[in-house]
Amino acid sequence: MLKTPLLDRVDTPADLRALDKKDLVQLAGELRAEIIDAVSITGGHLGAGLGVVELTTAIHYVFNTPDDKLIWDVGHQAYPHKILTGRRHRIRTLRQGGGLSGFTKRSESEFDPFGAAHSSTSISAGLGMAVARDLEGGNNKVICVIGDGAMSAGMAYEAMNNAGHLKSRLIVILNDNDMSIAPPVGAMSAYLSRLISGRTYLGIREMGKRVAEKLPQSLQVAAKRAEEYARGFWTGGTLFEEMGFYYVGPIDGHNLDHLLPVLENVRDSIYNGPILVHVVTKKGRGYAPAETAADKMHGVSKFDVLTGTQVKPKSVTPSYTKVFADSLITEARHDKKIVAITAAMPSGTGLDLFQKEFPDRTFDVGIAEQHAVTFAAGLATEGYKPVCAIYSTFLQRAYDQVVHDVAIQNLPVRFALDRAGLVGADGATHAGSFDITYLSCLPNFVLMAAADERELQHMTATLAAYNEGPIALRYPRGEGTGLMLQERGTVLEVGKGRILREGTKVALLSYGARLQECLKAADQLGAQGLSVTVADARFAKPLDEGLVKQLATHHEALITIEDGAVGGFGSHVLQSLAQQGLLDLGLKIRSMVLPDVFIDHDTQLRQYEQAGLAAADIVTQTLEAIGISGASRTTIRAMMGA
Repeated sequence: MLKTPLLDRVDTPADLRALDKKDLVQLAGELRAEIIDAVSITGGHLGAGLGVVELTTAIHYVFNTPDDKLIWDVGHQAYPHKILTGRRHRIRTLRQGGGLSGFTKRSESEFDPFGAAHSSTSISAGLGMAVARDLEGGNNKVICVIGDGAMSAGMAYEAMNNAGHLKSRLIVILNDNDMSIAPPVGAMSAYLSRLISGRTYLGIREMGKRVAEKLPQSLQVAAKRAEEYARGFWTGGTLFEEMGFYYVGPIDGHNLDHLLPVLENVRDSIYNGPILVHVVTKKGRGYAPAETAADKMHGVSKFDVLTGTQVKPKSVTPSYTKVFADSLITEARHDKKIVAITAAMPSGTGLDLFQKEFPDRTFDVGIAEQHAVTFAAGLATEGYKPVCAIYSTFLQRAYDQVVHDVAIQNLPVRFALDRAGLVGADGATHAGSFDITYLSCLPNFVLMAAADERELQHMTATLAAYNEGPIALRYPRGEGTGLMLQERGTVLEVGKGRILREGTKVALLSYGARLQECLKAADQLGAQGLSVTVADARFAKPLDEGLVKQLATHHEALITIEDGAVGGFGSHVLQSLAQQGLLDLGLKIRSMVLPDVFIDHDTQLRQYEQAGLAAADIVTQTLEAIGISGASRTTIRAMMGA
């Protein structure tokens, strides 16, 4: 049983601020232990949260949250923040159905002024809040915490550039947890940071400005630059100064004696304009297994607290991500023009495996999806075969580049969209719900969706071989279905689907990973005496119109099934049927898509049940389409053993 006497007294930041400063080190230790214990039960993001325990404690102690707005970039480091803001009693429900989100979420707490799960949005959002405050004549503080990884995205610099221009009071805390920017921090750095953030220095600085204003213009500029570069020499902050920020740091993010006075100085600063506080932290801090792990235990399943050993169910089939990576490696061995691109997700997309074999043909561009796509377009113009492996939800960030730089120019860029469909514990922010819709409307694109791991092999081979224009392949999160894999995939005929079962009454036309549910539904319908055809479209674009016509003219009802939003595959089937006049003949047609809501975190199984895309839902939809009503989804699920 954890002993947390100080943490037990803290339900909100107001309780935290009632503590004596000398108690904060102990409180931080108790908070760290609580996070480790909670995440060992729930799984989730561990290393990032451990790295900001002292920083979180200091911010809530110094600033008057929630009146002062605190924005966490990405949000996966916000577990200590959640514990200190009234959510400790629910912290062991993290990422579970009906429980706390793994990220910040406005509907969850007044202490979460901005929801985030994609990176590099905090400065833009915070600047918006700061400007709104200024327009209202308010005086509250706005604090954005952004990691050095998120600073690899252009959006962060766009926001900083605008903040420097607007000169609104905004505090940005750069959480440098990889030592990628700062030199080692120590007593001298801490002293200088405290000095230059204090009123005395700023008062002298303002006096110096007034004196300089009496000088000729050329000398004014020279004096200003001399002061900025003098501070930049000691602190490394010249880049931020050039963007209009007053730079403070670097300081040790685990030393409360350093953090508290600097944050207090920044809070009370007479400086009118944006301030950047550079804090150096260590991911996984205070938990030895995390500190020594290569990934600092960034994302973990349930684990043993004493050893850090994660409890992972033994996999009998490879994940779709690994099947894709292995298949791409196979293709790359046969074609030296194939190169792979990831946007800071090498392990998540499987390209870490590709990189081991082809280090010179693998490019991690950082959290910069826009750049990744146009970079790939440039490679394609020179005869290379770039494969952009990007989660479906993250490709949304580069949509203009997909349209303008790839599609319009008909460049053969290949897109491998991992995490297509619903993704489980990461929830709505990471769900690949929209790619079928947002890509299928673009001229020149070929769209494929893998129904199983063997199809993924074939489609990866097709992706590599296709050179007529842009092509995209989507596949789900999780493990395959257990099919025997081939040594190498077979290139498919573009735009041709396949029939798996032949029937006469009803046709189920699947696009993507719901095919297994269609087969289960067909079994149940067959048990009720209905003859069912099951087909796999394989391609949403170009659509196999011959297959669609065959299914429409030889069956009483046609049901399309996809794990994407409205406007995708089913809409294209309906358009094709209308254009061919096949809707005029009494065909009963239904499109099963994701509902028009954002589905919260839960298991993938439960999410698809909520979405109405499980086998029982397909059975119910089919029976209703042909006029047989009665059995509810609950009854059908019970009959099917779901």
